[in-house]
Amino acid sequence: MKGNFQIIILVIFIAAAVLGVFVFSGAIPIGNNGNSNGAQGTVVLWGTVKTQDISSLIEDFNRANPTFVLKYEEKSPDTFDNDLLEALAAGVGPDMFFISDDLAFKYSNKIYTITYQSFPLNTFKNSFVGAGEVFLTSKGILALPITVNPMIMYYNRSILDANGVTYPPAYWDEFSNLVSLLTKKDDKGAIVKSTIAMGQFSNVLYAKDILATLFMQAGNPIIAEKNGSFMSTLNQNSGQYDLGTILKFYTDFADPLKDVYSWNKSFSNSRDAFSAENLAFYFGYASELQSLVDKNPNQNFLMAPMPQIRNNTFKLTSAHVTGIAISSFSKNLSTAFIATGLLANGDFASKMATSLGLAPARRNLLKTIPADAYSPTFYSSALFARSWLDPSPKDTNIIFQGMVEKVLSNSMSVTQAISDAGTKLGLLLIK
Repeated sequence: MKGNFQIIILVIFIAAAVLGVFVFSGAIPIGNNGNSNGAQGTVVLWGTVKTQDISSLIEDFNRANPTFVLKYEEKSPDTFDNDLLEALAAGVGPDMFFISDDLAFKYSNKIYTITYQSFPLNTFKNSFVGAGEVFLTSKGILALPITVNPMIMYYNRSILDANGVTYPPAYWDEFSNLVSLLTKKDDKGAIVKSTIAMGQFSNVLYAKDILATLFMQAGNPIIAEKNGSFMSTLNQNSGQYDLGTILKFYTDFADPLKDVYSWNKSFSNSRDAFSAENLAFYFGYASELQSLVDKNPNQNFLMAPMPQIRNNTFKLTSAHVTGIAISSFSKNLSTAFIATGLLANGDFASKMATSLGLAPARRNLLKTIPADAYSPTFYSSALFARSWLDPSPKDTNIIFQGMVEKVLSNSMSVTQAISDAGTKLGLLLIK
């Protein structure tokens, strides 16, 4: 009897997986009541998105898929990680959950991995932007990408206009000339207005992300996987440029002896300096737009894509990607499987990105760009954005900070600092 029951469950799941291939690929369109055949009961989705921003989307989704019910539970961003771990351990967790790229590694052994037989690798790459590939492993797919939050360059138009700068820089090497033009000092030689917030770590918001962007632009993926094992690539010259040279480029902006000296610890942090109009360029995320407007409604700023390494054969910026993962502990796995594909496939993903002021992760949704001053930069940046499988954001922040500060204090050379960081990062990847 038990054997027959297991066979029945297996047949149901295989049928759901076959349907999932069509749902994931978009062959079965959302909105057709026949698209959720085989899905029934209730599945629960956890996330940190505010209920008020997603409730109408969930209602629309349930109307379009009447054979099952999707329930959303909002969790606090401060406690989401612990809440999820405790719930999964107790067997009362959600069927699916929104997961960011920097939690994917941690939860990889608690996620139902979608096999490439269910969702072919080529279909995934044709469906989603490159940043979503952070959820790919040699065994399958950890999550289906929904939104992309690309790192961009905000710039103060008034500062540039006043100094005769027509356009923001497209390449990193252009900052060498801009620093002498835009950085202002008082009678004692102290910087009062900065060009670029780089070099230091503690008062540069997203310093780790800026460095990661530079490393990935140099051709180094930071973390790589082989046969299911993850390893650090920081101490490998896997790209066109030596990472020591890249690190030196970053730290030179905080070196008073360098011509590009533009930033020091006297500033509170880079975002505050930008909003106070004491910083010409601020590297942040698309999601920060409204908070920057609110912080200084009179500030005349716009945004541009992240600068690139000149003569590179590709463009790249960092991004945070949010996807939907299926819990391996789900008690309604087949319905969770189908629901995840439906959520990632069309209307829901598009509306969620719009509601949050982000770019959608599906390539076909990036074709229609909202008619405002900001979305063109967000959407175009999403196409060349990339992420990396951060094993522990808090710990890697400490590692990257140590790498920078050891160079600034001359306790290590840039080569030694990179090697030291690579070794420590590798230890975090040992599960």
